[in-house]
Amino acid sequence: MAETTPEQDVPLAEPTALPLADSDESPSRFARAVEDATGFTASAREKVGATATEWGEAAGLVAGQAKDKGLELVRQGQSMTSGAIAVVGRTLGDTAPTIDEKLGVQYGDFARTAAQALQTTAEKIEAKDLTEIGGDVKDFVRQNPMVAVGIAAVAGYALARMVRGSDREA
Repeated sequence: MAETTPEQDVPLAEPTALPLADSDESPSRFARAVEDATGFTASAREKVGATATEWGEAAGLVAGQAKDKGLELVRQGQSMTSGAIAVVGRTLGDTAPTIDEKLGVQYGDFARTAAQALQTTAEKIEAKDLTEIGGDVKDFVRQNPMVAVGIAAVAGYALARMVRGSDREA
């Protein structure tokens, strides 16, 4: 039975016999333990490699799907933007005769010129390739960084308001 010390009342462990180094049994146990550890390590490496490959393939599929969805959304945005600009241009052009009557021909001509510019811009946006639009945006940001930051801030604020509004409705 294990002895206890008066200070702690904790049983003391009894000494166990360890195999001697020159024993025939000791090297074979050690060799088996090394072989077992090597086998386990090789097995673990295979499992980790297989899992990493699976996860890599799955991530590649998800990334491809995200890219396709992103391109689809960008194309939709491009179409909606050009359509909205065209509508504003047509509306402005349609109101030009009223502007002629109310404010004068000079202002009506200004409205017609602005309407034509909007129509041309809408056509250019619709005709552009996505890589061209991306290049144009990069050039604009490089030339006008403060305006780009302002636009991003306004767009972020508007997006936050839309999201907050949709949360309240739900």
